[in-house]
Amino acid sequence: MSTRGNDAAEPSLAPRLIVLRGNSGSGKTTVAHALRTAYGRGLAIISQDVVRREILRERDRPGAANIGLIDLMARHALDAGYHVVVEGLLYADRYGGMLTSLVADHHGPARCYYFDLPFEVTLARHATKPIAGELGEAELRQWWRPRDLLPDGLEELIDEHSSTGQSVARILSDCSLTRGRSVPS
Repeated sequence: MSTRGNDAAEPSLAPRLIVLRGNSGSGKTTVAHALRTAYGRGLAIISQDVVRREILRERDRPGAANIGLIDLMARHALDAGYHVVVEGLLYADRYGGMLTSLVADHHGPARCYYFDLPFEVTLARHATKPIAGELGEAELRQWWRPRDLLPDGLEELIDEHSSTGQSVARILSDCSLTRGRSVPS
């Protein structure tokens, strides 16, 4: 049973599930926040970094508690009528089962995107982040996984040629999400 609140998505629009995955510095978080800015209230962002590092303060490892908590949060927000963006590195071998089940179990539209950028581009983008002084090239190389795609062609690719605005416009169009403000460039 839906527990739609005042801030949930428009009642006439089935909740959308959007999954944004990719390497560190690929633009996932930026696009997630730009989606919410463009859409407005009713779009929840569930960030792997927030759940894992801030809420639970745990390491990213197989079977970690954040995997189930991300799943639970996404399902609850969808059931409450929110559109949901799940974003993070979300390695396929650790999070793939949860994500494919989440997509399969969702009764509304679901779209998954993988940010497929060269290491050098993500390294340059990382240099602009507030945590750049704490985490450097060595850590990024350690975490790097090229084309860490989910099985069965579940994801569409977003490459380095797609600006934030282009990526947001594409996702909003793909998901038929039109309410809100103009798309950032």
